[in-house]
Amino acid sequence: MHRKRILWIAGLLCVLVVALFLIVRNHYAKAPAEQPRAAAVVAVTRGNLASSLTVAGQFQPYQQVDLHAKVSGYIRWIKVDIGDRVRQGQVLALLEVPELQNQVEGAQAEVRHSQSDITRAQSEVVSAESTYSAVHAEYTRLEEASKERPGLIAEQELDDARAKDQQAAAQVGVAKASLNATQEQLGVSNATRGQLETMSGYEQIVAPFTGVVTKRYADTGTLIQAGQDNNTNTLPVVQVAQSDLLRLRMPVPESDVPYIQVGGDVQVKVSATGHTFTGKIIRFSRALDTTTRTMLTEVDVPNRDLSLSPGMYAETTIQLQQKNDTLILPAQAVVQNGDPSSVNQPYVLAVDATNHVEKRNVTLGIQTSNRVEITSGLQAGDNVIASGQPGYQPGEVVSPHAAFIPTAAQEVSE
Repeated sequence: MHRKRILWIAGLLCVLVVALFLIVRNHYAKAPAEQPRAAAVVAVTRGNLASSLTVAGQFQPYQQVDLHAKVSGYIRWIKVDIGDRVRQGQVLALLEVPELQNQVEGAQAEVRHSQSDITRAQSEVVSAESTYSAVHAEYTRLEEASKERPGLIAEQELDDARAKDQQAAAQVGVAKASLNATQEQLGVSNATRGQLETMSGYEQIVAPFTGVVTKRYADTGTLIQAGQDNNTNTLPVVQVAQSDLLRLRMPVPESDVPYIQVGGDVQVKVSATGHTFTGKIIRFSRALDTTTRTMLTEVDVPNRDLSLSPGMYAETTIQLQQKNDTLILPAQAVVQNGDPSSVNQPYVLAVDATNHVEKRNVTLGIQTSNRVEITSGLQAGDNVIASGQPGYQPGEVVSPHAAFIPTAAQEVSE
């Protein structure tokens, strides 16, 4: 009896286990299939795209020079100070050099002396020519008489007349040579006088161009030494800068140098004054600074009201490249770090018509801060996963929906 009860209980347990298994199997069989993961996608579009470079620029005077004295002397007076606007040719200071005036007077006296010597030499030439004319006439008569009546004129007398004729001719040559030497001496005297008069003109310190006095180094009575060359350590009188036209200088990185060209547009914003304007690239150095690996680029900025000051900084945006009707994607949709197997080839994860994920290598063109140009690998209208690409696998089925990408500053040139 006891054995039958055990068998009955065991059979009941088996029935319960089988029933429980069937219940569980039916439950999972009826559970819905796993849904495809959602994927935020963007479409490849066509449009215009421009790349730009934003760098800090600094304003510099168009011209700036320290004015040195050409001659040594004391400052008699100086009429300008820092901040004064000056005109080209305006006398800014006057030196007192009394010994230079004495040298000029001495040179003028030397010229007058040379002119007197020329007058005397000219008289000597006239005298020598008159003497020669008389002596030569006498010799000619004796020679003709000797030919007409041989023996009438003694040979000794004829020889003496010939010698006097030759001597008189030589005296004419000497007188003319003396006149030439005196005339050359007059030329030397005139050159010396001209040089001293020119040096005398350097007593005035004159503005070489219209500008502003930015530094004043000396006062009335200051001894100023002559500045002979750039290596001479002499005290300047003033510094003048041309500020009605400024140079806006910008360092362009090496990678962007190939896109810099004369006439290129530059957007300029001066925070200190609130000025915003568009300029043109006027010149660039065509050489890189070996320390910073940048190339100096300049924009000329009119500044007639002097509202901009040299030394101010400006935010500049240089237009580099422009493409019209090209394929465009948001930059976040392109994976550019790559992997070892693709040799850092940029790629995207495209979603095909059956919602399968497909990895496609792409070639990039212009790249901006938030968009890139696709030159190969995609077509207009293709859908591409916009974010979280490492979480998706090629061949996976996804549920695509339009990605929300915040509006950024437009680089498109409509």
